[in-house]
Amino acid sequence: MSFLELHKTADIRVRSVTVSDQDLTVALMDGRKISVPLWWYPRLAKATPAQRSRWEICGAGFGIHWPDIDEDLSTEGLLAGAPAPGVSAPGDALV
Repeated sequence: MSFLELHKTADIRVRSVTVSDQDLTVALMDGRKISVPLWWYPRLAKATPAQRSRWEICGAGFGIHWPDIDEDLSTEGLLAGAPAPGVSAPGDALV
């Protein structure tokens, strides 16, 4: 299903964002929550709790922007399970 098809059947706009030391959780307008490991997004992982808590909805509701660290994520990418380019799981370098 393409992003446009998904948009027609579900409201995947951002309702709220929570960032802990381990996870990024995004609540969607249709009631679903997406939770991914924070290490997927190195800028967020390296940011202070204050920087992580300062986010804005962008892209007509389909994106999240953290102005202090210049990070942008989309609900489409989160739903696709897409970590930041070039990111590998912690410990992969030890293998």
